[in-house]
Amino acid sequence: MDIRRRNNVTVTGRAEGPVLVLAHGFGCDQNMWRLIVPALAEDYRVVLFDYVGSGGADASAWDERRYSSLEGYALDVLEVCEELDLRDVTFVGHSVSAMVGVLAAAQAPQRISRLVMVAPSPRYIDDADYRGGFSAEDIEELLESLESNYLGWSAAMAPAIMGNADRPELGQELTNSFCATDPDMARVFARTTFLSDSRDDLKTVEVPTLILDCTQDVIAPREVGAYVHAVIPGSRLVTLEATGHCPHLSAPQATAEAITEFLGAA
Repeated sequence: MDIRRRNNVTVTGRAEGPVLVLAHGFGCDQNMWRLIVPALAEDYRVVLFDYVGSGGADASAWDERRYSSLEGYALDVLEVCEELDLRDVTFVGHSVSAMVGVLAAAQAPQRISRLVMVAPSPRYIDDADYRGGFSAEDIEELLESLESNYLGWSAAMAPAIMGNADRPELGQELTNSFCATDPDMARVFARTTFLSDSRDDLKTVEVPTLILDCTQDVIAPREVGAYVHAVIPGSRLVTLEATGHCPHLSAPQATAEAITEFLGAA
């Protein structure tokens, strides 16, 4: 199988530079990184891709069984790294992809040597003394709404996820991205994302890790960033002066600067 075509792989930036692999979250694609890529590409070789079921990836490669677990998405990451023979990679994962990166790094430490987690959440559902931001009933209602009317759900949820009500063009962009995703594939990815529990996986992280959260984020509250930071030894937590769940779109300069500062110190 042609992995580059399957995952719509794009490579840009400094050919001999250190490698960054940027991985999008649910309902998105590699285009979501476009505002920070120019800054990163000055010094780094930047690899972008779409998970199967998202963006410009080959939809014929979709396998519901594979993509019903985060391990299936981690396999996409590892196969892209193997295809390009990437080593000593900094994996930058947005939202659920932060946890995908944790799994990929555990499976292939020879390839992934640093993690950057952008608005991560290891579990979205509250549990005992853990606050994920949602009750089990909230998530089930969210998933039922998504499955019964995906386009309507996207139009209602995307602006809330994006935040920045004073910049409606951002919410519209996320809405368009959600709506461009095949509803059946989105349903699987959504359940995989919102029902996941990767808290134990965080304990396996042994590589330098940067955690980026935002001052306000309805999907990953600041308590979640603090939790991830507390669990991963030696990790660095930076709270961006940004609102919403997509700081690489709403605050691209601050996001890029935080990443490059971390890489310079790592």
